[in-house]
Amino acid sequence: MNRVFVLGSTKEPLMPCHPARARELLRKGKAAVFRMEPFTIILLNRADGDLQEIEFKVDPGSKTSGIALVASFKKGKTLVWAANLSHRGAAVHANLESRRSLRVGRRGRKTRYRKARFDNRTRKPNCGGKWLAPSIKSRVDNVAVWYGRINRLAPVTVAH
Repeated sequence: MNRVFVLGSTKEPLMPCHPARARELLRKGKAAVFRMEPFTIILLNRADGDLQEIEFKVDPGSKTSGIALVASFKKGKTLVWAANLSHRGAAVHANLESRRSLRVGRRGRKTRYRKARFDNRTRKPNCGGKWLAPSIKSRVDNVAVWYGRINRLAPVTVAH
């Protein structure tokens, strides 16, 4: 079961709590809903708390990637939060293929000949100094965006 993200009154991330505890805090008026997706509460009268080490883990995949937060407690490691990310790789590929077919069609019409211009383009680095295919870059960016979101909601100390 996923835990609920908790923010202090100054919007810094605290340790995620059990959903039952979050419901109790909301019912007593000690917290308010900050965000629905992923579900996050903000404490109204408390700014800080004890923090444990939380690891951000990624299981990359071509269509879906798994992301998880694992906390290190005295008892051992515990899964705090997990989700599956669906990637747009197939949609990106289909859009590029559609653009390509339109260009080819323009060259084949009864108009002046449109010269093929695929050899005069250089690939610029688009991801850390390397060139990645658009579908793979979309996948990398999707995981990076979710890492940033989770990093603002939980006290992540290590990323794998």
